[in-house]
Amino acid sequence: MKENKYDVDVFFNFRSPYCYLASKNMFSVFDEYNVNLLWKPFGGWGGRSSPDRVKMKIHLVRQDVARSCAKMGIPFSPPPAETNPTLAGAISFVAEQEGLLKPYVVEVMRKEWAEGHNIGDLDVIQEVAEKIGLPQAKIEKATNNKDFFTQLEKNWQEAQTKGVIGVPTFTIEDQIFWGNDRIDSLKEHLQQLRLRKI
Repeated sequence: MKENKYDVDVFFNFRSPYCYLASKNMFSVFDEYNVNLLWKPFGGWGGRSSPDRVKMKIHLVRQDVARSCAKMGIPFSPPPAETNPTLAGAISFVAEQEGLLKPYVVEVMRKEWAEGHNIGDLDVIQEVAEKIGLPQAKIEKATNNKDFFTQLEKNWQEAQTKGVIGVPTFTIEDQIFWGNDRIDSLKEHLQQLRLRKI
């Protein structure tokens, strides 16, 4: 704990459509409760099904996510199959440092899952940066920062030691909340801990 607050790990992969759904309301946890957000994104296939399994279930997942998007009233337009989330994950560390993590996550996910853009394309990330006020110089520096890319892998290794098997996942102490549809359960747990802001 820090300053009498509990830490909530947020394990996230920008390539997951369920993280797209979560991006619409997960930050409300930190607006409503006295907890610390520990941002822990993955790159590549971290926290995702294997490539072979993805091929088997992609139609099911897209149907499922499309129904959820319709219910939420948000657009759904999947990105190209070759989209790699690693660059977006690495640059998210810079957005966090600049106090722009929430707008960055929301806009990257919108670009990818609402408009169907490839977020592995630096030009797309630069468009996001321009929209949210993230300096281009910071973007350029991040793309050459090996520590950021290494941290993505370290996050996935840490997640596995905690029993995390997919994204999005939120952990607090020994409690694991897996899935965008478990955010309410996370809030109920925080309520029980009397952490709601007055």
